[in-house]
Amino acid sequence: MKRSYLGLAAFSVLFFGATQISQAQTNLPITTTAVPFLRISPDARGGGMGDLGVATSPDASSGFYNLSKTPFAKKEIGIGLTYTPWLKDLGLNDVYLLAASGYKKLDDLQAVSGSVRYFSLGDINFTDNNGASIGNGRPREWGLDLGYSRKLGDKLSVGLAARYIYSNLAGGYSAPGGPTYQPGKTFAADISFFYHGVTDDAGGWNFGLALSNLGGKIGYTNSATEKDYIPADLGLGTTYTAVFNEDNKVMFGIDIHKLLVPRPPNFGDSAALADYHNKSLVSSWFSSFSGPSQFKTLQASIGAEYSYQDQFFFRAGYYYEDRNQGDRKYFSVGVGLNYNVMGLNFSYLVPSGNGTTRNPLSNTLRFGLSFNLDSNGGDSTPETTTP
Repeated sequence: MKRSYLGLAAFSVLFFGATQISQAQTNLPITTTAVPFLRISPDARGGGMGDLGVATSPDASSGFYNLSKTPFAKKEIGIGLTYTPWLKDLGLNDVYLLAASGYKKLDDLQAVSGSVRYFSLGDINFTDNNGASIGNGRPREWGLDLGYSRKLGDKLSVGLAARYIYSNLAGGYSAPGGPTYQPGKTFAADISFFYHGVTDDAGGWNFGLALSNLGGKIGYTNSATEKDYIPADLGLGTTYTAVFNEDNKVMFGIDIHKLLVPRPPNFGDSAALADYHNKSLVSSWFSSFSGPSQFKTLQASIGAEYSYQDQFFFRAGYYYEDRNQGDRKYFSVGVGLNYNVMGLNFSYLVPSGNGTTRNPLSNTLRFGLSFNLDSNGGDSTPETTTP
C-alpha cells in the first residue's frame, strides 16, 4: 500500500484520526507531541478495559502502565506478546504495533523487567509541496525499556525505568533547498508507585501513580533547532476488587492521565511559538498545568473485569478525551483465558460515529499471548492476579 503526505505533521493523523484533529482546531489548540505511538495501549488486557492499567493487578505488561506493580506478581516470571493492527477501519493493512514485555522477580522484594514496542507505519510514497513523488519509504518507530522495581513495605512499591526512543519517519529524504530528514532519537525515564491493598479472599483497593516518558525532546532534521516534545505523562489510577466467593470476583477501576506538555500557542503568534519550543524540560512539565480549561486536557479510562475461577475473564471499558484535545471517545470489550502457564487475551474497540464523525479507531483488535512461570518451569495453578 502507498500513501502520499505533504509533511511530517500528517503522521500524527495516523494515530488519532483526521476527523478528531480537524474538530479540535475549531477551538483551543490541540496539544500534540512527537512519537505518539507511546500513548497507544500496547496490550490486549488493558485495551479491553478502555486502556485501564495504572492500578490493575500486576501482569507481564505492567511496565507499559506502572512498573512498580511487578514485585506483587505471584509468579516469578512473566512474558507477554501483543499484536495490534492499527487503523484497519480506514483500509490501512500495513500499519501495526508489536509489543513484547517481561519481568523476572529476583526475590520477594524486587524485580527486573524489559519491554519493546515497535510501530510500523507501512509503505509511504513521499511527496514534496507540489505533490511530486520524491521516493518511497517505510517509516517506523520503536522504544526499548529496562526497569527495576522494589517493595518499600508490605503494600507499597516503587518502579524506575529507562527508555530509548527511535523514530525514523523520513530518514535520508530531502527536498531541494530544504533540510535533510533524519531519524529522531532520545532517552526518557519513568518513575511509578503502587499501593497493593487487594487480598485474594476479601478484595480491596489498589492505587497507582506513574510519571512516564520524562525525557529529552526529539528532532527530525539535520538542522533542527526547534525540537518536538515527547508525550510526558502523569497517570493516577485506582481499582476496587469485590470478591463474591472463591470462583467469582469483579474489579472496577479508573485512570486519569495528564500530558505534561505545554499547550501550543495560537497559529500566527511567532513570539509565543518560539517561547513554546525553547522551554526547558522541567519548565515544560510545570507549564502544562497553566492556562485556561485545564480539565479539558485530561484523559480518562474507566473499566471493569469479571473473572471466573481466575481462568475466564470478561472486560469492558470506556476511554474519554475532550473534543478540544483530540476527541477520542470509545467503548471497548475484551475476553481472556488462562490455562496452566499460558494466557490468551483479545480486545475489540466498538465502532462509533457515522460518516465524517466515525471514529477512525473503530474495530481495532488486539491479540495477546502471555506466559506466567516459576523457576521450576511453571505451575498448573492459575495466578490469581494475572490474566
